[in-house]
Amino acid sequence: GAMRSRAEVDATLQTAKLNPAELLPAVHCLSFGPQAGAGDLIGVHPEIEVKMHLYFCVIFFSSLVIRGEKDEQAVLCSKDKTYDMKIADTSNMLLFIPGCKTPEQLNADQASCNIIHSQIAGFSNNYWELRRCRPKLKKLRKLLMEDPYEGPDSRKDQTFSRYTTEDLLSLIQASEEEILHQLQVLDACKIEGYWRILEFDYEMKLLNHVTQLIDSESWSLNKVPLRACLEELGSLEPTEMIEHILLSYGRKYIDDGEVYFEMHEDKICRAIAQMLLQNAVKFNLSEFQEVWQQSVPEGMTTRLDQLKGLALLDKSSRPETIFLLKVEDLPENNQERFNSLFSIREKWTEADIAPYIQDLCAEKQTVGALLTKYARSSMQNGVKVYNSRRPIS
Repeated sequence: GAMRSRAEVDATLQTAKLNPAELLPAVHCLSFGPQAGAGDLIGVHPEIEVKMHLYFCVIFFSSLVIRGEKDEQAVLCSKDKTYDMKIADTSNMLLFIPGCKTPEQLNADQASCNIIHSQIAGFSNNYWELRRCRPKLKKLRKLLMEDPYEGPDSRKDQTFSRYTTEDLLSLIQASEEEILHQLQVLDACKIEGYWRILEFDYEMKLLNHVTQLIDSESWSLNKVPLRACLEELGSLEPTEMIEHILLSYGRKYIDDGEVYFEMHEDKICRAIAQMLLQNAVKFNLSEFQEVWQQSVPEGMTTRLDQLKGLALLDKSSRPETIFLLKVEDLPENNQERFNSLFSIREKWTEADIAPYIQDLCAEKQTVGALLTKYARSSMQNGVKVYNSRRPIS
């Protein structure tokens, strides 16, 4: 339309019953530019904390990436956090005006003419809403398990898919830091530039070499010398595998210029339990406990709480039994996770179910809050138990 004059602006203000004295002198007169349209532009309206985090990411030129394959819901990742993206509609139309000045800028710019003609380049009725979410890391283990590393002598077909750090960044819906942290949690190691997970039997073979050596040399479990391990075991296995197993099952430290490892008792006991339980569907609990204690290195003590998220006790059967149930084999989606747990067992105590849902808790969420949402509680012999809110087929 035609450019407005100051008189027309003042007349409009009067009609709107606005007192010009209460307003800044500068007035924006908006008109639509020739190409202005909706659809190609979309705003971002995250929560405040999220906004600040992303704002700093952009300011410091750190990359923001959208990740997801065709069948996945897109997520936005900064270097160390992951956000769900949802399109939300707004009744207030968002206008995009290039070179638009804020009141603060106008105040600083007193000399500026007090009628500013701005062209609207585009508008939008929706925006991306960003919510901090759990990184979707289940797929990482799944990809690496396609081709676990069975050791240098394995004659396995070499046509399998292998993944570099770059590959994983493009396939996993999580930030780089979250992915690298998870690789550490999974005890993955880089072999010839590719991330691999050791095949469980091969891992146990390596662990066994180390624990037998500790035993025969009568070393203290919290002071295992790296150099001697590599010298003694180097003829049996590649030295980088020996070092990897020490890093997976111990804490590295340096004393007087020498590298030592303090072995993680709980982790070693847990791995040996997994090895024993893998060969049976159910195990008589007291027999299992006996065999397990006999199977761990001298000086280590087995305790059932080392098996959280790995094995489940059935106290209702006579005699009591124990069986393998690994949290990492359960679905990543909350509802599916609960469905699969309730199909394994109808009623759970909070203590039993906690290790199997702990990883689903959002930032400040508790296991109790999660149970309230996905399960209903009742009392059974004076104990609070949880069962499914919906029938499990």
